[in-house]
Parts: sequence; C-alpha cells; structure tokens
Amino acid sequence: MSGIPEITIGPFTRAQGSIVLPGSKSISNRALLLAALASGTTTLKNLLDADDTQVMRNALRQLGLSVIDQANHVCVVKGCGGQFPVREADLFMGNAGTAIRPLTAALAMQGGNYRLSGVARMHERPIRDLVDGLRQVGAKIDYELQEGYPPIKILAADIQIKDVVKVRGDVSSQFLTALLMALPLVAQEAVRIEVIGELISRPYIDITLKLMARFGVNVACPDAQSFVIPAKTSDAVYKSPGNLSVEGDASSASYFLALGALGAGPVRVLGVGKDSIQGDVAFADALALMGAKITAGEDWIEVSGVKNAGGKLNGITLDCTEIPDAAMTLAVAALFAEGQTRLNNIASWRVKETDRIAAMAKELKKIGAIVEEGADYIVVQAPAALGDWKSPSEGIDTYDDHRMAMCFSLATLGPNTLKINDPNCVAKTFPTYFAEFAKIVS
Repeated sequence: MSGIPEITIGPFTRAQGSIVLPGSKSISNRALLLAALASGTTTLKNLLDADDTQVMRNALRQLGLSVIDQANHVCVVKGCGGQFPVREADLFMGNAGTAIRPLTAALAMQGGNYRLSGVARMHERPIRDLVDGLRQVGAKIDYELQEGYPPIKILAADIQIKDVVKVRGDVSSQFLTALLMALPLVAQEAVRIEVIGELISRPYIDITLKLMARFGVNVACPDAQSFVIPAKTSDAVYKSPGNLSVEGDASSASYFLALGALGAGPVRVLGVGKDSIQGDVAFADALALMGAKITAGEDWIEVSGVKNAGGKLNGITLDCTEIPDAAMTLAVAALFAEGQTRLNNIASWRVKETDRIAAMAKELKKIGAIVEEGADYIVVQAPAALGDWKSPSEGIDTYDDHRMAMCFSLATLGPNTLKINDPNCVAKTFPTYFAEFAKIVS
C-alpha cells in the first residue's frame, strides 16, 4: 500500500473470520531494549515488524549492538551487559514514543554523548517529566529547540542515585517505564521511584515490570505510587532469558473485536487472550458493556454480534484511564450505538501521534455524528437517522496517525462508502492492516 494517497472502501454489512495479530508494539520495543542491555543473547519471537520497532532496532545497531532480523518475525539480539559499545551517536527516532523515551533514560546512564531527534510531530510530544526525573540523579540533558521537547542532547555525566526519584505520572506512563528500565543499571543501593499525582495507563507499567522480571530484575511495589528497584548485585544487571515470545498486540485486536460486534461475527483474534499481560485486553470488557457477545480463551478472544434483538450496541460512560489507545476504537463504535457514549480521562490523547481528541471529534462530525469534546473527554452520539450518515467527499483525514486510520475503517459498516486518506500511516504498527481487514468483511 506504500504511496497510496487514499482508499475508498465499503459499505460492508458482515464481518466474519479469524485474525492472527502482529506482535505487541509495547512489548516489542521494551523487549528489544532489555535484550540489548542484558548479558547474553536473546531470541525474540513474534516481534512486531513495523516502523516503530524498526526505529528501535536501527538505533540499537547504531549504538554498536548486534540485532539480526530472521524469518517469521524472529530477531536475535546480542546483549551488551549494560554498556553500549558506541559512546557518541546522533539517533533519529521517527515518531516512536515507545522507543525515544526508554532509550533516552538508558543513554543517560551510559556516560556518553548522544542526540535524539524525530519527525516534526515528535518535537511536539513532551519529554520534560522524564528529563526532570533523570536530572534528579545527575543526568545532563539539554533541549535543542523548545524547552520540554525533543530534540535533546545527552551529555556525559556522573550519575549519583538518590534513594528517592520523583516523576509525574499524569502525562504519559512511558516516563515512568523509562526510569524503571534504566535506573537498575546504576543502582548501587535500592532506589525508590515515587509517582507524583495520578498514574495513567497503569497496565503499561505492569507490562514493563513483568518484562523486567523476565530479564532478572524484580521491582517491588509497596504501594500504588511507589516502585523500589533493587541494588545491583553484578555489573550485568539484566540477564537474557534466552527466548522470549511477544504477545499479539491487544490494541490492534480492538478493531477486529469491534468488527465482530458491528458485523455480526464471529470474529476471533489469535495471539492475545484472557491471560494477556496487556491492559488493552480490557477493551473486550468495554465492548461487552456496550452489549457485545464475548468469549475468550488463553490466547484468543471472539466476538459474535450483540446481545439485544435489535442488533445495536448501547452507549456507555467509561473511565478510559486504563485503556487509552483502545478507547479510540470505542469512539467510532459509538456511531453504531443507541444513546451517547462518553469516554472520560483521555487527556493523554492530546499528546499522542496527533491531538486525538480534536482529530476524532472533527472526523466523526464529517460522518454525521453529534460530538462534544473537552480537555479530557469526548462524547459521541450516532447520526440521528440513516439519512444523516454522510460520506465526506474530502475523505477522512488520518493525521499521520495509525490509530485514526484503523479506527475509521469500522465506519464502513455504516450505509456509505468511505474514503480514508493516507492509509499507509498504519505502517507504524500494523503494515498489513487493510489487507487483514479486507479478509473478514463483506
């Protein structure tokens, strides 16, 4: 699909089939960095092959690591035991938040000189809270253009760990994830990280902690706002588990699960299930609240239409703190619901690949939805009647945001064809999305 400026698809009335999910982006990029920092060689299976993970792999190679891609989504990483071989580098991080944040923290522990930059949108995505946390332990980090945002320069510094490091948790959980993964490299004594204010997206922190444990570092959580990193017992803090299999991406699963509700199903996603370590599996619970029929196994989830005789979902009010990415799918599913759907505590949408609250509101209105947006919420009501559904001639804009493109594909279960602009933006996390989508709709 590379280079295609737009696609026109739909309308569809049925969705049925099964999808093998690509590897989780969140797990893939964390696992790549931990494997690089570990002693020993790690074989990563079902690693996501998409723009964001290529950004991380290329950065690690530039830092002197052996990162070898093999067939069938296997990647072999030879760890460096905590010290990157290359002490000076200029790294381009695209728009990959899951790459730039943890890598910034790891590089600040190295005692080298590094520069990290990205695309224009990355230079609008905040990194101040992470930098403030790193400066507390002596890291020297300068902003190159705008205070609080990339590009940044990391300068060689002597890291002096305090027993308490504080970080805000209400903008992005990736700042805490970055500190959790990096500080064990230099923790001569136990280090306590305290979260100031609300910690959003806690399930993503749980992913971080579980993966760190797989690499031999067990973080204690004495309370909901505190994390205690153990003291170093050897130079090589992280140790390779040998093999690690990446779960299917639960955020990507949300689109197909929604299709199973809107298109009668059954639609089954394979690679993620009730035993998942990803918080976004809770999307299935939200869909059930809207009236979808859900079943799940150890590594699969299936949706087969809706429970009520009318075949429509019902609007809900939901606190989306735990599932910010998957909650976007609910905003488009609301086009097919009776009554309003209100999604609360989604302020983090505004600092993602685009301002997702503003973008979602604008594009839903193009289709005919009644939308209200606030600083941290969105309210969506379906078009009042079938004749009120619109097929905008200018198309649905995707803002170089993969989730906007994937979310609005669901609107093709409505009465009209829909033009989606720049569909190739899905390459960020799911390059084959529209091909997989086409397999199950009719």
